Amino acid sequence: MEYFFEALQVFLAPSMLAVCMAGGIAGVIFGAIPGLSGGTCMILALPITYGMDANMAVALLTSIWVGGTSGSFIGSILLGIPGSVASIATVYDGYEFTRQGDPVRALSAGTVANFLGTVPSLLIAMFSCRLIAKYAIKLGAWEYFALGFCAITLVITLSKGNMVKGLTGAALGILLSTVGTAPICGTPRFTFGSYYFAGGFSLICVMMGIFAGRIIIMEYARGEKLAGSRDKADIRVGGFKLPLRDIASNLKNIFVSFFIGLWIGFLPGMGAALSNVVAYAVARSSSRHPEQFGKGCIDGVFAPEVANNASIGGALIPAIALGIPGDTATALMLGGLVIHGVESGPLMFRNQPVMVYCIFIAAIFGAVFVLLGEIFGMKLLPRLLTVPYQYLYPAIVVLCFAGVYISSGNIFAVFASIFFTLIGIWMQFAGIPNSPFTLAFVLSTILETYLRRALSYSGVGTFFTRPVSCLLIVFSLATVLWPVVRDRFFARTFSAVEEED
Repeated sequence: MEYFFEALQVFLAPSMLAVCMAGGIAGVIFGAIPGLSGGTCMILALPITYGMDANMAVALLTSIWVGGTSGSFIGSILLGIPGSVASIATVYDGYEFTRQGDPVRALSAGTVANFLGTVPSLLIAMFSCRLIAKYAIKLGAWEYFALGFCAITLVITLSKGNMVKGLTGAALGILLSTVGTAPICGTPRFTFGSYYFAGGFSLICVMMGIFAGRIIIMEYARGEKLAGSRDKADIRVGGFKLPLRDIASNLKNIFVSFFIGLWIGFLPGMGAALSNVVAYAVARSSSRHPEQFGKGCIDGVFAPEVANNASIGGALIPAIALGIPGDTATALMLGGLVIHGVESGPLMFRNQPVMVYCIFIAAIFGAVFVLLGEIFGMKLLPRLLTVPYQYLYPAIVVLCFAGVYISSGNIFAVFASIFFTLIGIWMQFAGIPNSPFTLAFVLSTILETYLRRALSYSGVGTFFTRPVSCLLIVFSLATVLWPVVRDRFFARTFSAVEEED
């Protein structure tokens, strides 16, 4: 506990509290505006963290993540358009309250639900990470390679029902990450004799293009649709009302949704979007009045908003204890740590224990500031959705390219970001998901390093003689092959039945 109190002492400084507050509010703003998200805000903030110390950088990125996940429900309730995929299911009942002239009840419930999902999940993650890391430190290169391989395959299998496109995204991420020098021997790869390619593509260049640049261009192209939605944002919202009666009637719903979000957040690649939908479906199927869902049922606001915020704590467990990012937001956060020379994983508890607790304390402070901001600023929430996009998007583009140039110090990085913007647009039209690409790009260097280390120690067979690595690899292959086997099995079964008939 001494490290916890040391980290707490660091965060009680006025500058750290100010950073947490600014990051949380900025995350809420970006999360509330349809087309943007907390991830976009994190990408814009990455270059800013270069001039900060590691603790302050962690505070900024983590609080933005918390604010972005929380703020996405604002667009769902007031516009019927989710601010991000983290609040898709919140639209079904949340927007009905606005149509019925009572947006305050839904906004108040969503505000409380966000806090109830975030803080307990962070406390659970804080105490479970050390236990997991204690066992993870005994793992070798074989197990770490298998963990990364398992994380990527799990994301691929969730690629919107098209595994081929998921595999394409992951392969593209691995291919682009190989540009530069090999991690162990230093052999140049795909550099074409250029000094600029020798260092490879930085995470900031890739994320600015694939996410920020692509989102701005694609959403700006849909400007007429978004402009039409702004007219609906002319809504009068009163002050916050503590929903004690709604909380009391949803205690079981909150409890179940919390553990759904915590568990799904722990699984790599699933995150807030899936937990949001699953919790809503479970709440509806287990409700005594399922016919009220979709017509303005407060249960349908609590369930998805508790779950998507509980996934924050769940995603932090593998990210910190194992060094495996659970979703794009945690990948960006780990990227910010790498910028400051901090490597996540079980050794982080031994080498930098204060930093570990700084991450959790930053998230908790961020959740508190987000709660206070949404409570006292509830009357101003509709104004977030009336920002003219013709001014907002060009300003973000300028900030993106300025951040890329500042972080690298050369114009080549700006052209690289434009290149990745074009790749992101192509992926959007081709239906290739971003999650496998992002996770593969972030993990590919780690995967290659551990694979080459393991092969240098022993042969390929060792991966299958060590129980943990064997189990993870077999499970990964099974998740990829099972849909193919299942389809063929059912095809043969149906054909046999038809022949008998």
